[in-house]
Amino acid sequence: MKILVGLSGGVDSAIAAYLLKEQGYDVTCCFMRNWDAFANNDIEGNPTIQNDTCPQEQDYMDALQVARHLGLELLRVDFIKEYWDHVFKTFLSEYEKGRTPNPDILCNKYIKFDSFFEYAMEKGFDVVATGHYASTKDIDGFRYLTRAKDTNKDQTYFLCQVNKSALQKTMFPLGNIIKPQVRQYALDLQLDSVATKKDSTGICFIGERDFRKFLTNYLPSKEGNIVDIDTGKVLGQHIGVLYYTIGQRKGLNIDHVAGPWFVVGKDVVNNILFVCHHTHQQWLYSTSCLVKDVNWLLPENYEIKEKCTAKFRYRQPDQDVFLTKLDEKTVLLRYPQKIASVTCGQEAVFYDGDICLGGGVIEEVYIHNQDLNQKILKTYQEKQNGNH
Repeated sequence: MKILVGLSGGVDSAIAAYLLKEQGYDVTCCFMRNWDAFANNDIEGNPTIQNDTCPQEQDYMDALQVARHLGLELLRVDFIKEYWDHVFKTFLSEYEKGRTPNPDILCNKYIKFDSFFEYAMEKGFDVVATGHYASTKDIDGFRYLTRAKDTNKDQTYFLCQVNKSALQKTMFPLGNIIKPQVRQYALDLQLDSVATKKDSTGICFIGERDFRKFLTNYLPSKEGNIVDIDTGKVLGQHIGVLYYTIGQRKGLNIDHVAGPWFVVGKDVVNNILFVCHHTHQQWLYSTSCLVKDVNWLLPENYEIKEKCTAKFRYRQPDQDVFLTKLDEKTVLLRYPQKIASVTCGQEAVFYDGDICLGGGVIEEVYIHNQDLNQKILKTYQEKQNGNH
């Protein structure tokens, strides 16, 4: 079997390639270049813009050293335009609406398991593999996405929008080992370029940044009022509502009124940032949400249980939910326990035990209102009946 492994220049993908080679597969590696700082005007908030070697070129050199050490061929491919068109423009568009998108999910959907996957198939490879901490399980001829053994590193949350047809031809070699083992493999193999290399963080393929400065390259800042949602009083000035997230408590610069204060809402049209005092945190909690553009990672005949679990952000403990399908791409999630900071634009990902059912974008969040839930259900039922 011919496998194309995405080799990023990090330790996880390096050990994924090593394990597949040890298992006897015909392994080729490929490095993806998806961001060009100068071409993309990535100047403000870029700490490495003056470096002789940009971070992505350093990653490429690390990947090349790993491939040579393992005796594997390394290809190189650019998806800079695809990343800009499908990931970054969507990312900016969501921010302009005052929402909080997840670029890692977009990158997996449009780059690693679309552009890269198609590249591999066109080159004659049978499957692709990555260094994600995830697993798959084959049942009755269908490959399900399942959680990794290392529950602390499990990345199925970020894979929820991947096309299920691509998953049928994908392998995750790290699914059954834990991160300390991966580091130990690298040390034992003397993969010096990656063995102790820090894990990548920040925006997918862009890295860690002063996020507000980074955004000013693309979205102009505009000062406005910070308003107490309970009293309507102006507490201070923000630098632009787009630069804040729901639940944020640091960086608000409200220093003349005792806090802490939390961001609870953004009025993009009127440029108002709404906050609540820590004694009124009920504004942060919700009991249901509407999820749209759901991507199901299931065979057609799979019966989705009403009671399942969900994550509303990465590494969040599983939350018990009741899932009601309103149509094939829309669900209403109700949770028996109040949950804080469920945020529009982020992803809700559903699970049945270890199986990842799929996920979608949180469109609306509701404070407890059973009548409202019934109204939403009735509206969609009427729409469906009308279609028939």
